[in-house]
Amino acid sequence: MQQMQPPMQQNAAVMPKPPQVITTKDSQYLKDMLSWELLAMKKCSHFAKECQDQEIRTALDKAGQMHQHHYTVLLKHLQNNNTQAMQSVPQLQQ
Repeated sequence: MQQMQPPMQQNAAVMPKPPQVITTKDSQYLKDMLSWELLAMKKCSHFAKECQDQEIRTALDKAGQMHQHHYTVLLKHLQNNNTQAMQSVPQLQQ
């Protein structure tokens, strides 16, 4: 018998800005996302150049610009001084 997945919460809280400290795992995931966005941007650019239909070319250019924007935003999140930010995080006593 197949289990039903819970529905997505539509009122889930949205983080207004990224945390000041990025974990190593988060950093690696962000780098992967950068690669995915860059690849999508390159593919959109390539296929827009190959396309003869102006409407489709415009849609591909628009999609490429969206991926470029995502890439820029992700890159900005990675350009913080994580070492300095870690010093302001309270450390747990052992």
